Amino acid sequence: MTRYDILTAIPTAFHRDGSLDLEGSRAIFRYVADSGNEGAFVLGTTGEFPAVDVEEFTALVGAALDEIAARMRVVVHVGRPSTFEAVRLTRIARDLGATEFAALTPYYLRSSDDAVFDYFRAVSDAVGDGRLYVYIYPARSGKPVSPELLVRLSTLPNVVGAKVSELSLDDIATYRAAVPADFELYTGADRDLIAAVEAGAQGVVSGVSSVTPKPFRALADAGRSGDAEAVAVAQRSVDEVVASIGGDMARMKEGYRVLGVTDAYCRMALDEPDAAARAEVARVVSAHA
Repeated sequence: MTRYDILTAIPTAFHRDGSLDLEGSRAIFRYVADSGNEGAFVLGTTGEFPAVDVEEFTALVGAALDEIAARMRVVVHVGRPSTFEAVRLTRIARDLGATEFAALTPYYLRSSDDAVFDYFRAVSDAVGDGRLYVYIYPARSGKPVSPELLVRLSTLPNVVGAKVSELSLDDIATYRAAVPADFELYTGADRDLIAAVEAGAQGVVSGVSSVTPKPFRALADAGRSGDAEAVAVAQRSVDEVVASIGGDMARMKEGYRVLGVTDAYCRMALDEPDAAARAEVARVVSAHA
């Protein structure tokens, strides 16, 4: 059966001074748990993972599992520049009860394909009997993953799929043709659910769906039904919210203010939306929440 899974990439709540807002994050987790989406992607790019320390990681993963795991899948991102740190975070999350993980390829310093394979082999071992996704994001990590390397990674015992960000639909189709049939692929492009599934993916990891899940649910349901007119209508709604909010975590958090979920801010050096942007976020959230 063709899948149209939506894994919600969840923002992390911080106070205005940059300190962690754990209760605000819990409020976001609860909101996402009510979305009806298939899963949650915790502490990825949308979650500002590079700015979160180990103690905060532990608290956030525990809170996410507490608030979400009974309702949907929880994929915990553990990728770091070093194998040591990625394995350490994997073990922490596993001890807290996580069973699904994702790891960005090693970043900042250039890594060979063999070094990347060794990194994922170590993380796979740390996962135990859980599931691990390769997170491919060369625009941020600086490390492209060839189809040949992805095939090598797919042979590791716990590597079950990949999340692919800022690559084309043709790239997804190329991966699909190379990897085993049961290997899962997710696009990181919020608006591309239908197109990505047609290219061979199982779904999308979407940050915008953390704020406005309804149009994404409608698009997934329309895709499953095969109703072309319903797909077109839902796609227009998804395109509208993505155009207004996009991959901008500050705008996502403005959306939570509009919804009354929490008053959250970004820790990383991101611009807060100006008055015009706030008005636009309020408009699309009111229209599609």
